[in-house]
Parts: sequence; structure tokens; C-alpha cells
Amino acid sequence: MSDESRLLFDEPGPRARRRIRIATGASLVAIAGLLALVLRQFADHGQLAADQWSMYGKWPIIRFLLDGIEKTLLVTVVGAAIAFPLGALVALVRLSRSRVARALARGYVELFRAVPLLLLLYVFLFALPRAGLTFPIFWQLLIPIALSNVPVVAEVFRAGVLAQPRGQAEAAQSLGMTYWQAMRWVVLPQAVRKLLPALVSQLVRLLKDSSLGYVVSYLELLHQTQVLGEYYHTVLSSYLVGAACYVLINASLSWLAGRLERRQRG
Repeated sequence: MSDESRLLFDEPGPRARRRIRIATGASLVAIAGLLALVLRQFADHGQLAADQWSMYGKWPIIRFLLDGIEKTLLVTVVGAAIAFPLGALVALVRLSRSRVARALARGYVELFRAVPLLLLLYVFLFALPRAGLTFPIFWQLLIPIALSNVPVVAEVFRAGVLAQPRGQAEAAQSLGMTYWQAMRWVVLPQAVRKLLPALVSQLVRLLKDSSLGYVVSYLELLHQTQVLGEYYHTVLSSYLVGAACYVLINASLSWLAGRLERRQRG
């Protein structure tokens, strides 16, 4: 056990280690039993039959799913390109010396962090068109996602900036830099390097938010799997394949984040 772990937990003794091994073994047996029960239920209801899965080896089905993945990634990338810079800007405004600017930034963060994303989607889908303001389907999904993610990203950036030693900004300003120049060229780049794991986690959340595309009839990955399952009467297998795609995409992001983190540590 590392020194850091020793500060957080007492190292278990022989009896505690034995209890941990017994609890771990019992948990594994329970999970295996539950998994076997689920598979048996699937088999009894014909969900493991070959005709439920063979279609996923055909190119038209694969291309249909790839199209959904492409649209999911498009929403994620464009949403991140909007939410991350705006989040950093809102964080810096919250840390500025202007009371009015700080109050406005805080009001925005508190408001949009509290409002559910689904409610924002309904506003863009039903309320705004009645006021004569109608966006294309892609932006009906993307703008609410960006509005919902900017406050969270802003709080992540704000925490990262506050975690930096105050001497960094003071030293930059003593060299003649303004507040914004010190933040832009000195403080923020250091904060971003430390915040990389949290930012990747936020990117994963943004990717999962895109699954609400069915609300506005945007054919992202989850909506594509829903259409596929209903058309071929393979609802369960379609959702499982869709879930596997999400897991693979998120695992790729986690792998990329881990690699960047190790590269920073040198």
C-alpha cells in the first residue's frame, strides 16, 4: 500500500483481509449467478437466437449504425468546441474584479446548471417556434446541450484557476500584463493541464447528452438503434449493440485522456 493510501485508510490486518477475500468471492459468485439468470431469460425468450444478431454482420446495418455514430460524434465535437471556450470565458468573468460581471456570470451558472437539459430541449422544440424562432434540428439539439454544459465547464475551470498559486498571476501582472493577459498566457494554460481528466469526463457527459436527440428527431446513435430495433423487431439486441458502441467510444476517450496525462507527467 502506498504512503498516500496509508494516509486515507488503515492497512487491514489478517482478519480484515480474510473478510475482504470472502466478501469479494461472494460478490463474484452473486454477479455470476445474476448474469447466468439474465442469459437464461434471454435464451428462453429467443433473444439469443441467431436471427436476432446475424443482421449486425451485414454492411447496410453496419453503415446505418456508423451514420448514427458519425452524427453523435458531430454533436459532441461541435458541442465541446462551443461549451469549453465559453465555459473558460464564464469562469474568468466570475473571477474578474467587476461586481456586475461577476453577478451576471454567477446568475447564468446557477440558472442553467439547475435547469434540466430535457426542459431546455422542449423550449427549443415547442416554445421558441411559437414565438417565430425556429432552429434547424441539429441546432435544436446542440444549443441546449451547450447551454447546459457551459456552466459545469465554467465551474471546472474556476476551480482549476483558484487552485493555482496566487503568485502566478501577481508575478505576471508585475511584469506589466493586464488581468486578462495574465489569465490567458500564464494561469489558464497551467490550470488546463491539471484539469484534463475532469474535462475529458465532461466530454463524456456531453457525448451522452447527445442521446437525447430522439426528442428533436435527430438521428444520432441511440435514435438509430431505436429505429433499427423497431423495424426489425430486435429491440433488445439493437439497444445492446448501441450500448456497446457507447462503451467503445467512451473507452477510447478514457484511453486518450490517460495517455495525455502520462505524457504530461513525462
